[in-house]
Amino acid sequence: TGPRDQRPAEAREDVLVYSTPPMNEDLEVTGPVSLELYAKSSAVDTDFTAKLVDVWPNGFAQNLAEGIIRARYRDSREKPEMMTPGQAYKFTIDLWATSNVFKKGHALRLEVSSSNFPRFDRNLNTGETRYLRTGDGPAGDQFVTATNTVLHDAEHPSTLILPVVPK
Repeated sequence: TGPRDQRPAEAREDVLVYSTPPMNEDLEVTGPVSLELYAKSSAVDTDFTAKLVDVWPNGFAQNLAEGIIRARYRDSREKPEMMTPGQAYKFTIDLWATSNVFKKGHALRLEVSSSNFPRFDRNLNTGETRYLRTGDGPAGDQFVTATNTVLHDAEHPSTLILPVVPK
C-alpha cells in the first residue's frame, strides 16, 4: 500500500512481474488504470491482484496503483458465481486512477498475484469467507491452496489499459 518499495514482494515466487525497458523519454499516465486479465484456477474461488509500479534507475520499485478482484464477483457483485476449476475466465481489475510521469530512465512494471494481504483480506479459495458459512462446518474453518494460471496469448489477450497523455 502506498509508494513503498515493492522489491520484497516481487521476489516472491507467487508474484508475476512484467517490466518495460527503461523509458527513452518521459511518459505521462493520468486517469483510470485497469487490467483485463485472462486466467484459470484449480479452485472454485480465488483472488487476482495487480499493481502498477514505477521502477527508478536505482531499482526502487514504487507502487502507484493497485486493485483486486474476487473471482466469484467477476461478473456481478449481486450474483456471485463460483468458477469451474481449470476453465479460463476474463477478469477486469480496477487499479483506480493515478497520475504519474514515468521519467526517462525509469521503467513501467505490472505485478500480478493472487494475494495482497494484509491490504486485502485472504481468500480461502473455497467460496466461503472467515465470516460467512456456506457449507456444514464453521465459517472460515477450511482453506484450499489455489494453483492459478495467467493466460496471455491470441485467444486470451490479457491487457494493461493505461491512460497515456499525448505530448
